[in-house]
Amino acid sequence: MLYLVKEIFYTLQGEGAHAGRPAVFCRFTGCNLWTGHEEHRSRAVCQFCDTDFVGTDGPGGGRFRSPEELAGAVAAAWGAPRHARAEPYVVCTGGEPLLQLDAPAVDAFHRAGFSVGVETNGTREPPPGLDWVCVSPKAGAALKLDHGHELKLVYPQQAAPPEAFEDMSFERFSLQPMDGPARERNTAMAIGYCLAHPQWRLSLQTHKYLGIP
Repeated sequence: MLYLVKEIFYTLQGEGAHAGRPAVFCRFTGCNLWTGHEEHRSRAVCQFCDTDFVGTDGPGGGRFRSPEELAGAVAAAWGAPRHARAEPYVVCTGGEPLLQLDAPAVDAFHRAGFSVGVETNGTREPPPGLDWVCVSPKAGAALKLDHGHELKLVYPQQAAPPEAFEDMSFERFSLQPMDGPARERNTAMAIGYCLAHPQWRLSLQTHKYLGIP
């Protein structure tokens, strides 16, 4: 298996249930909802993505020819001492990481001492062995993965209201204001929705406020 990775970097998880947790982000190239090229955005299923996942030219990125090689690059990026009470954590993201992430890669991460999380749009089934599954549904994309640890919904999406997901089998339901020119309005709306529907918890993209990757 050849793994194409945009970037690998050590930072703090900025959003969702693990916000503030040190982690290595492994950003895979490619997505099944958008090419990543601006000229195609108007025809994309997901038109609000703000992540660069095209190519393998980012920090730590490249073409990894085995699960062991990929896990080695992730382990090399971990920037803190190992500690019995702080298991190293890798977040597999994208793009859409489940286009590439497979069971051998998950096993290799575990052998390297990492807990393995994934952030996915939920349109593909995950490999076994993941320690954290975060699904972020996108309006217009059929959701195949209706269970996991966290459902993190970017809000508002007219064709993806929170009530469409509230009965699914997730441990945590996070509502994240959509970034962009209307961020303040979207944040106020998300706060109001969480107050009225306490099943949901507000998720902020704290890394953007803090200026970290």
